[in-house]
Amino acid sequence: MTECCYYGRDFTTEEMALLRALSKEFCPLGMRVVACGTREGRLWNEFVARYHYLDYKILVGAQMRYAVHDRDGRPLAMLGFSTAAWKLAPRDAFIGWTPKLREKNLPLMIDNPRFLILPWIKIPNLDSHLLAIVRRRLPGDWTERYGVTPVLIETFVETPRYTGAVYRASGWIHVGTTQVRGRYDRHTRRALPKKDIWSDPLTAKTGLPLRPG
Repeated sequence: MTECCYYGRDFTTEEMALLRALSKEFCPLGMRVVACGTREGRLWNEFVARYHYLDYKILVGAQMRYAVHDRDGRPLAMLGFSTAAWKLAPRDAFIGWTPKLREKNLPLMIDNPRFLILPWIKIPNLDSHLLAIVRRRLPGDWTERYGVTPVLIETFVETPRYTGAVYRASGWIHVGTTQVRGRYDRHTRRALPKKDIWSDPLTAKTGLPLRPG
């Protein structure tokens, strides 16, 4: 029985079991930028739609998608990044933003709305390893594509479904909890689960030049 198809390869149930058992055989990992309109782009969308608890949604504004694979090209994880939320009270208070500073500096922040490790992949500490890889790589890729170098990544962790332990262990900062509303719900009419906000400064001077002064 075929469980997955990627890059033209079919993986049987037995092969999936082997992948889980032989975690050392995955290295070195590869991380590729996923381009829109390509087969890999469509597969990224399909994997996220099928296996991410938030389903697939078109990333907002500027964006960057990555596919992570093992040394033989077998898929491991999908990551997506986009423009940060326009207004987020706990984050803005943590940074020290006025509305004027937020308008000026928001392009320096990016959101990580999708982080998916495929459910049959069982590699210890893969999530924290991927966060470390993307932290080193993303600023350069984003600068090359958009001409702006980000200084901070933020993400949202739905509680109590998830604890955010991997972000805490990876050095991210918990800056607060969202209001129970959607990103585009300007009239506060649609209730959503609460989400913890985690931020990862990408510069040695934590958060600069986001802060005033």
